[in-house]
Amino acid sequence: MKFSPPDWPHIKLGVIVFLLTLLLGGAIIIGSEDFLLQAHTNQRVAQQQLNAARSQLAGAREDRENMQTYMAEYSALLNRNITHNNQRLDWIEGLEKIRQQHHVSDFKYAISPQQDFTPIPPLESGNFVLRLSKMTLDFDLLHEGQLINFFNALHSQVKGRFILEQCTVERTSAAAVNNVTINPALATQLKANCIGGWLALQNRNAS
Repeated sequence: MKFSPPDWPHIKLGVIVFLLTLLLGGAIIIGSEDFLLQAHTNQRVAQQQLNAARSQLAGAREDRENMQTYMAEYSALLNRNITHNNQRLDWIEGLEKIRQQHHVSDFKYAISPQQDFTPIPPLESGNFVLRLSKMTLDFDLLHEGQLINFFNALHSQVKGRFILEQCTVERTSAAAVNNVTINPALATQLKANCIGGWLALQNRNAS
């Protein structure tokens, strides 16, 4: 179909409307693409924020559970005086009470000053420094079972955390005092030397 100049006045309005429709349609399409792109971007950002919030919530729950666990453990440490700076008097009093219970025939001990302690393998102690007071013990024993009874009493009755490193046990010669032979059932048959230490936790921020 061909149009001549005289036909233009008749079709001018239709052409203008058609062109405007094309322009409007193109603008709508372009705007829709931009809108969809922005919507996808917003969705990704919202999903990332949601994932971050979920991660923070899970972390907070885990921290709360850890706090409850560690608070129970820390309370137990407080109850056993492991976090106190000076437990020496408690140890001495506890050892003397055990002496009166006659778990062993006799024993002597020596406690050294506290020193920094690094366990093997190393242990992450957080905001605390591990300290150890070395202690040596010498025993007179009737039998090996007395040594076990002594350390059972030590762990159950004396506040603190005692770490036993090693013990050496040897037999004694026949018991006689001033040429008077002692009843073998009452004489000490063994001597033992044990080395260990009292563990303590010291807060790094403590003044």
